[in-house]
Amino acid sequence: MTGRAKRKPKPTQESGTGNGKVKKPRTDDPKAMSLSEVDSKQRDEMLQLYKLQMPEDLYHFWDFCKELCPENPHGALKDTLGLRLVGPFDILAGAHKNSKNPQPNFHLHWRYFYDPPEFQTILQGSEDSQHHIGYYRDTPDSLPSFVGENEAKKGYTITQMGDNVFAAVHLFLLRKRKARDSRKAGGEAFESLQAKLRDRAETLNLSLEQKTKGMKQRDKKVVTKTFHGAGIVVPVDKNDVGYRELPETDAGLKKICKAIAEARNDEERVKAFGPLQEMITFVQFANDECDYGMGYELGIDLFCFGSHYFHKVVKQLLPMAYSLLKRNLFGEILEAHLCSRNHENLDQLSAH
Repeated sequence: MTGRAKRKPKPTQESGTGNGKVKKPRTDDPKAMSLSEVDSKQRDEMLQLYKLQMPEDLYHFWDFCKELCPENPHGALKDTLGLRLVGPFDILAGAHKNSKNPQPNFHLHWRYFYDPPEFQTILQGSEDSQHHIGYYRDTPDSLPSFVGENEAKKGYTITQMGDNVFAAVHLFLLRKRKARDSRKAGGEAFESLQAKLRDRAETLNLSLEQKTKGMKQRDKKVVTKTFHGAGIVVPVDKNDVGYRELPETDAGLKKICKAIAEARNDEERVKAFGPLQEMITFVQFANDECDYGMGYELGIDLFCFGSHYFHKVVKQLLPMAYSLLKRNLFGEILEAHLCSRNHENLDQLSAH
């Protein structure tokens, strides 16, 4: 690893998209989506607790599940798909008013081990693999760019599942149905739920595609995929200022991380930290020259690797990157998560 990292030329981005001042459209069709039955009081409470604007499809999906199972909307998908509505749906159900935890932190509510600050869980799947589905935002001020899924017991990968919760659940249903012979018992339940999802999505003018036009447009703005694969977006001006590549490939960085995490003693670990320390110096140069995406990438990659040996460095890199990118809320979420990062106690409303 020699010399300072170079900027990677990227297509010019639209002004405003990097700092969340332009909200992304929710569908490929310009026709506006009608408002759900969720009232303004609940919407205001959601914004107050999460400090994030929720997309309209979330509220419509709550209406949909209330119709499927009026007495238990949370569990409307449990028998058929093994999915349970969590996170912001708990607010809509009023569960937070009966919280056993006197001071729940909603930024940590169903925040799994590998969830970066950009990810917000809305559906809980298999407890064995810690499968969960959630919204992914590029900035705290914008609506979600897509819905993704992760299995925290298996790793940090985030897989895209459309741009709304109806698409994500429909894709999950198709996958589940394919894995299980639909002619067996329960096949009719799959067919019925699929038909209802399709009908409601069509009524609301929501795409059921895994990769919508809007998501493809976002791909053009992604400066690097990062370890989790969902990619990060930062403003890059016409002179390519905003992002420069790390001086290591993903494979090379993972090798460095592995050497640090698996070092046999402190002396070995300090030595293994050498190449990483050099990269941190490059990040400082990059920040001075407004290439904030470099520190953002390195911070996310180290967070994804997961070892507690990197938490101090992550706290050094990511809050700074988020601050420089004017995404301070993500920095707050990250610091809270690192203080209690584990695979258990994910429900903030239960007693801790």
